[in-house]
Amino acid sequence: MRGATHARWAVCATAAALAATACGGGGGGGSGGGGDGSGILSSSWGDPQNPLEPANTNEVQGGKVLDMLFRGLKRYDAESGEAEDMLAEKIETSDSQNFTVTVKDGWTFSNGEAVTAKSFVDAWNYGASLKNNQKNAYFFAYIDGYDKVHPEDGGKQTADTLSGLKVTGDRTFTVRLNQKFSTFPDTLGYAAFAPLPKAFFDDHAAWLKKPVGNGPYTVDSYAKGSVMKLRTWEGYPGEDEAQNGGVDLKVYTDNNTAYTDLMAGNLDLVDDVPASQLKNAKADLGDRYINTPAGIIQTLAFPHYDENWDKAGMEKVRTGLSRAIDREQITETIFQKTRTPATDWTSPVLGEDGGYKEGLCGDACEYDAAEAKKLIEEGGGLPGGQIKISYNADTGSHKEWVDAVCNSINNALDDDRACAGNPVGTFADFRNQITQSKMSGPFRAGWQMDYPLIQNFLQPLYYTNASSNDGKWTSEEFDDLVDKANAETDQAKAVGLFQQAEEVLRDDMGAIPLWYQNGSAGYSDRISDVALNPFSLPVYNEIKVS
Repeated sequence: MRGATHARWAVCATAAALAATACGGGGGGGSGGGGDGSGILSSSWGDPQNPLEPANTNEVQGGKVLDMLFRGLKRYDAESGEAEDMLAEKIETSDSQNFTVTVKDGWTFSNGEAVTAKSFVDAWNYGASLKNNQKNAYFFAYIDGYDKVHPEDGGKQTADTLSGLKVTGDRTFTVRLNQKFSTFPDTLGYAAFAPLPKAFFDDHAAWLKKPVGNGPYTVDSYAKGSVMKLRTWEGYPGEDEAQNGGVDLKVYTDNNTAYTDLMAGNLDLVDDVPASQLKNAKADLGDRYINTPAGIIQTLAFPHYDENWDKAGMEKVRTGLSRAIDREQITETIFQKTRTPATDWTSPVLGEDGGYKEGLCGDACEYDAAEAKKLIEEGGGLPGGQIKISYNADTGSHKEWVDAVCNSINNALDDDRACAGNPVGTFADFRNQITQSKMSGPFRAGWQMDYPLIQNFLQPLYYTNASSNDGKWTSEEFDDLVDKANAETDQAKAVGLFQQAEEVLRDDMGAIPLWYQNGSAGYSDRISDVALNPFSLPVYNEIKVS
């Protein structure tokens, strides 16, 4: 998203143009070419953790694909970030708890099925149901009846559908929430709320092999570990139709290899320049190197389900570790200022009116070696005398910064063995260990916003039993403040309540905020009209291949 504007509780930042490269004529690993919209571009990618069910994808690599395959009731503007109507003709409410949704006429899935109110209701019911084990089920928790279709206490599911959803016509349905949630409509651009065709339910196994959506692209083929080929859907009814012939998402287990392929003309787009190349990227690429703000924060999470990290005094240890990290030095030397030291748990792209509050973390996020050592000793010391920070080694250049963080901690504690990195081979394996609660120490927990609201930086990550609360941190006070904030219709009051919840998170140091991350990309000169949105995702449908 390339401009700055308010989105009710959020302000999305300026995001400069990101470009990819063409594949025809000069290489790039794709096929086709020319300025007639038939050219196919190639882009670096990593295998997603799970099959591409919208309600079961909560990580970046899968999210990239869903953004091309699906369109929901809302869509976040590629320049402003504002939640705008997409398939929603209108969403009406008089009390911020009961909503009537009217779906636009004329939309179909790529297999020809009409997109109806039932397409949304069936998809949401599927996503919420405990028996379907969808990672994004929690996003439906505010809809009446969620406690019956997805009991949080592990009890037996007593209903198959949400009582708060009702189809009232071919293009209309109603939503009844279990409490007021004033910005509920603004969340509906998130992929978990996408519609699903009947084919998804009629032959689920076949759909998983070749997903069918209603977005500007279709899946041509997918070879895990190699490439997913997406092709333009010529019958797409939306106004944001693809300006190219398709995208080949090529799997890389090392971003440095992707960058080398880009420079050699074998790849069109690298949308995450490796840290080791940041010092060279401007010289290598000139104006084809992009470094722009994005709604991303990197954090260290803790396994609060492990008694070693949840016993009395550990909040001092966690705060001590935060104070032992020299964020300024790391962001300057490792990331060449493509990261900014974090002073809260959100992102500057929200703006002050939207909930970002510089300095909210206070001293707890300021480097002080002596205070760090003191706090850790007062808290009883590091569990086992040493910590290992887990991270995925295939994408994101995490080894460099994890090593730097450990060096900073080791220096502060005068102990070269206090901290070490623990690499996990692939992103999918790393995420599987996390979701199976197998972590025994701190682990990388970066967050890329799903929608530009302060609520999205806090509730999915830290609310009790939330979908992405991977460390299982819990606080009744935090939960209560979030509930009150969601029910509040006054923007300023809502933001204030969310920030009070952040202060609860800070005082317990439930997770350590490290830095805000920019979107970075490199591309060739064979592409035009391309951009990164505030989620740092390439706006693939706008890219033209010359």
